[in-house]
Amino acid sequence: MGSERTPYIAANWKMHKTVAEAGEFVDALLPQIAATQSDVVICPPFTALTAVVERRYGTAVKVAAQNMHEEAAGAYTGEVSAAMLGEIGVEAVILGHSERRQLFGETDEALARKVPAALAAGLEPILCVGESEEARDAGQTEAVLEQQLQADLAGVDGSAIAGVVIAYEPIWAIGTGRTATPEQAQEACAFIRDTLRIRGGAGDSVRILYGGSVKPDNAAELMAQADIDGALVGGASLDPADFAAIVKST
Repeated sequence: MGSERTPYIAANWKMHKTVAEAGEFVDALLPQIAATQSDVVICPPFTALTAVVERRYGTAVKVAAQNMHEEAAGAYTGEVSAAMLGEIGVEAVILGHSERRQLFGETDEALARKVPAALAAGLEPILCVGESEEARDAGQTEAVLEQQLQADLAGVDGSAIAGVVIAYEPIWAIGTGRTATPEQAQEACAFIRDTLRIRGGAGDSVRILYGGSVKPDNAAELMAQADIDGALVGGASLDPADFAAIVKST
C-alpha cells in the first residue's frame, strides 16, 4: 500500500442487521479497533444508519449509506437523497455496487449523476467497479474497468477525483469464495490508478479498495500490495471480531 495514503476499511452489511443488531455490533467493535490509524467505515442499511452514527461519536469510525438518488428531492418513491443522508450524520455513500448494477439495473448514466451529487453534498463516494467472470475469462478486465471509470466519473473534474474512493470488486469473487489472487487484485488496482492519473493529477492520492471475499486470513496479503489501500468487506464484516481482524491487518 502507498505509505502516503491512509488505509480505508469499509464494512458493507448489505441487507443485514436490525437497529438492535447494529448497536450490538458497534459496541463490540469499537474497543477492538480503538488504536487503529486507518479510516474505518460502516455501511449499514438505511434503517440502522442513525443508530450507528450515534454510537460512533468520538471515535474514528465513519458511516456510509449503501446507495442514494442523484436528485435533491422529487417524486422518486423508495429513494433517499444526499441531503437526507448528510442531515443524520452520514459521511459517505457506496455507489455502483455490483449488486445494484446487476439486480437493480443501476446504469453508468445514473452513476455519472450520482457521483457529482454526492461530492456536492459533502459525501465521500465509494464508487464500485469490476468485471464479470465472462469478461475476466475473455481478457476484457481492463476494457470494462476503463469504460466504467470514464463513464461514472464523467462529471467529476481532475482535481475533484481525490475526493472519490474507488472499490475494485471482481464480480466473480463476490460471495463465491473465489478470491482474486493478490497479484490479480494489484494488477487491476494499478490499472485503475493509471486510468485515474490520465484523467487528472489526483490519481496518486485516491484510495483504491479491493472487494471480493476479503477475510481475516487473506486481508493482510491483499493490502500489502502497492496500489491496494484497503478493503470493501462483505460477509466477513457482519462479525465484529472478523471485521476487527481485517482492520488490524492494515
